[in-house]
Amino acid sequence: MTMHRLFSSAAVQAGAAAVCGVLAAGTAYSAGPHLVSQAGRQFQPAEITIQRGDTVSIVNDDGDLLHHIYVDSDRMQFDSGDQKPGSRADIEFKSAGTFMVLCAIHPKMKLTVRVQ
Repeated sequence: MTMHRLFSSAAVQAGAAAVCGVLAAGTAYSAGPHLVSQAGRQFQPAEITIQRGDTVSIVNDDGDLLHHIYVDSDRMQFDSGDQKPGSRADIEFKSAGTFMVLCAIHPKMKLTVRVQ
């Protein structure tokens, strides 16, 4: 087997392990940031489950709408301010639990974040 093939095989195995959420050494792997889109006055996906300490990046993918996301919980507070089209807000979830991310401009927009 050539050196190129050995390297490619190892790279594929490492990539597959990362996708499955496990490193070769057996330690847990946390992908991040987790991307959520704001488009058509809704979050996509509308629900997400992450690990404590992970970051959710919310991108305003609407061409002409402002969004203004916030979290108001007894365990955390977050306010993005107005988000222009194309902008991104990063929210780090440091506590376990279920959180609602809402839009102050479009009240029907809701994102449920479950933090393990």
